[in-house]
Amino acid sequence: MKLHNSGVIYENGVLRDAAASADGAKKTIAYSILQKHNTSGDESKLKIKFDKITSHDITYVGIIQTARASGLEKFPIPYVLTNCHNSLCAVGGTINDDDHMFGLTCAQKYGGVYVPPHQAVIHQYAREMLAECGAMILGSDSHTRYGALGTMAIGEGGGELAKQLLGKTYDVNYPGVVAIYLTGAPVPGVGPQDVALAIIKEVFASGFVKNKVMEFIGPGVANLSADFRIGVDVMTTETTCLSSIWETDGKVEEWYAIHGRVGAYKELKPGAGAYYDAAIEIDLSEIRPMIAMPFHPSCAYTIEEVNKNLDDVLTDAEKRAKVSFGDKVDFNLHNKIIDGKLYVDQGIIAGCAGGGFENICAAADILKGKDSGNGKFVLSVYPASMPVYMELMKNGAFGALIDAGAVVKTAFCGPCFGAGDTPANGAFSIRHSTRNFPNREGSKIQNGQLSSVALMDARSIAATAANKGFLTAATEFDTEFSGKKYFFDKAIYEKRVYDSKGVAHPEVEIQFGPNIKDWPSMKPLSDDLLIKIVSEIHDPVTTTDELIPSGETSSFRSNPLGLAEFTLSRRDPAYVGRAKAVRDGAEEVKAEVKTAASALDKFSAGFGARAEAAGLGSSIFAVKPGDGSAREQAASCQKVLGGWANIANEYATKRYRSNLINWGMLPFLYKDGDKNLPFANGDYVFIPDVKKMVSEKLPSCKAYAVKADGKVNEFELSTGDLTDDERKIILAGCLINFYKN
Repeated sequence: MKLHNSGVIYENGVLRDAAASADGAKKTIAYSILQKHNTSGDESKLKIKFDKITSHDITYVGIIQTARASGLEKFPIPYVLTNCHNSLCAVGGTINDDDHMFGLTCAQKYGGVYVPPHQAVIHQYAREMLAECGAMILGSDSHTRYGALGTMAIGEGGGELAKQLLGKTYDVNYPGVVAIYLTGAPVPGVGPQDVALAIIKEVFASGFVKNKVMEFIGPGVANLSADFRIGVDVMTTETTCLSSIWETDGKVEEWYAIHGRVGAYKELKPGAGAYYDAAIEIDLSEIRPMIAMPFHPSCAYTIEEVNKNLDDVLTDAEKRAKVSFGDKVDFNLHNKIIDGKLYVDQGIIAGCAGGGFENICAAADILKGKDSGNGKFVLSVYPASMPVYMELMKNGAFGALIDAGAVVKTAFCGPCFGAGDTPANGAFSIRHSTRNFPNREGSKIQNGQLSSVALMDARSIAATAANKGFLTAATEFDTEFSGKKYFFDKAIYEKRVYDSKGVAHPEVEIQFGPNIKDWPSMKPLSDDLLIKIVSEIHDPVTTTDELIPSGETSSFRSNPLGLAEFTLSRRDPAYVGRAKAVRDGAEEVKAEVKTAASALDKFSAGFGARAEAAGLGSSIFAVKPGDGSAREQAASCQKVLGGWANIANEYATKRYRSNLINWGMLPFLYKDGDKNLPFANGDYVFIPDVKKMVSEKLPSCKAYAVKADGKVNEFELSTGDLTDDERKIILAGCLINFYKN
C-alpha cells in the first residue's frame, strides 16, 4: 500500500503526481454528484439536498419528534424507517415495539416507508431498494455508505435528517477527494473485510482521509464483485472519511438488474485528467487475511502475524485495555493461548458488513462437510435481509452452515452494537461486523463484566470455526468456492413493507408509547456563560459509545430524560450527578458559583457580578471526542443534563461536532494540547461575551478558569468555522428553537 500525500492526476488508467488543478478537480465523480445536489450556487460552500433519507428504530423517533416540534407536515422526500436495532423487543417491557408502532403510524401519516423488524438491516434495504447511480442518501447511522453502487451516502446525527424533513440543507465545505487506486485481484480466501481493515490500519491514526471523500478507481475495481465492493465500502466509515464513491461498471449494472431496478444504473467514471488531493495505491493481490484486535478497527494485523507473534500482539491489546479501563478490570488475553495457539470463544457473521450474500456463501463453502465442535466455540450467522435469507435457504448454504454447527438467525444489528450475542465474561469474539470498541459486544465494565471483540472477514471466521475455535486464516484451507448466483425476490418486501408511495395520510393518529417523550425546553445562549467542568477525559480518542453507551441504552433512545441517565456511564459514572447538580442549581453549586464569582471579581472588577448573572451550565473536556457512531444522543444527552459546551483539542468526526451544534452546544477548541490544562475537573470557566463571539463571527474569545485555590487562569477558546445557520442554531439554544423562531 502506497500513500501519496500530495495531489495526483488520474488519466488512462494510471496515477501520476501533479500540482493542483482546478479543472482536474471538477472531473472527479465526487465533484459531479456533490454539485448536482448543491443548492448554494457556491461550489466551495455546499448546501446539499438529498434524494432520500433513512433511519432505524433507535434514531427515527427522536428525529421525527424534533421535526414535529419544528413544524413537520409531510415527508418532503422518501424517508425509510427500518427496524433492525431494537427488533428483538426483549428489553424494557413494551418499549421497543411501541417505537415500531410510532414508526409505522408516522410512515402512514407523513408519507414514508416502514420496514418491519427482521426484514432487513438498514443498509441492506437501502442498497436493495434505494440506491441509484449519481444519487445522494443521508442516513442517521454512521455506516450509511452506498458508494459501491454509485450512490454518495453520508451518515449523520438526527438533527441533519430533521433539517432535510423541514426542507433545509446539509451545509458543508467542499471536501477534499482522495483517490483509492486499486490494482490486482484478491487471492482466494481474502474477503472485503480484509481489504477494509488493511486500509483502516494505514490511514486512521494520521487522519489521512478525515472528513474527505474516498473515490475508488483503477483497474482493480473490475476484479471485484459488487458484493465485495459493498463489503469494503461500508467500512470506510472507520477511516473517519465523510463519504465514498466508486466507479461503476457492468458488475454494478448486473447487480441493479438482479434487484429489478435497471433504471437505477448509469456508468460513473472520473474524467480524463481528474485531479485528487491525495491518493492511496492498493495492490489487492498483496492483501492477506486480517484481524483487528481489541479495541479499534485500526488495531489490525495479518492473521499470520498474530499467530507468529502471539505474545507481543496480545500484550499490545492488554496495554490498550489499560488506557480505556485503567485498573478497573484485569483484562487478560494471554489466557486464550492453548498449546501455543489463540483460542476464540465465539464467531459472528452479521449486519451491514458481514451479512451479505457472497460472504455467507463463502463461509458455507469453507465449512461444508466440517464440524465446528461441541465446546465453547459457537458460530452465529445473520443474513442482512430476508431476500438474502431466502436465497441462502434455497441454494443450500444454510444447510452447510447448520450441518457444521452454526446457528442461523434473522436480520439484526444487535451483535454490532451490544444488544445480541453478548459473550461470557472474559470471552473473546471474532466478528464480521463494523466495530470492536470497548463494550461494543455488550459487556458492562461498570459491573465488572468484560469481553472483547476482534474484527475478521467471514471467510476466516468460517476457517476458525472449521478449526474448532483456533484462530485460522481462510487462505490455509484449499477451498473450492462455489460462486453461487444470487436471485432477489422483491415479493418478500411487497408482502410486508409499508410503502406510502409518497402519499401522506394526515388523518392517521400517531401511536405513542409511554416511553416516548418530547424534548425538554431549552434556553437560548446568554450574553455570558459560566460553565463547570464536570468530566475530564485524556484518552487519545473518545468514542460515542463512551459518551452514551450503545446496547443497554437502546430501549431508551425515545426518552431524552431517561436516556440521559446513562451519559458517560462507562467512562465517568459520576458525570450525570455532577451535571444534574449544575443544571438543577443545587445548594453546593450555588455556593461554588459565589466563590468563583468572588475570585473572578478580584481578577477583574465586574467579572463577579457578570458571572453570577451568566447562563450556567456544564461542560466536558476530551482530547478528541466523537469517533464512531453518528448517534445524536452523544450530544443531546449532555444538553438535556444542562451541558452548554464541549472543550476539545479536536473533534474526531464532523458528525459529532454537528450534533453538538444542532443541540445548541458550543464546540470549543483548545489548541494547546491536554497537558497542563488551564482548568481541571470541578473548575468553573467564565466566558464573557460568548454570544457576541458567535453572532459577530469573532475567531476566538477569552475564557477564565477559576482554580480550587482561587487562582484565575486566562486562556483562549475558539469554535472553528461555523455556517450562518449553525451560528443561529447555537444562539437559539438548539435546532428546535431555531425552526420555531
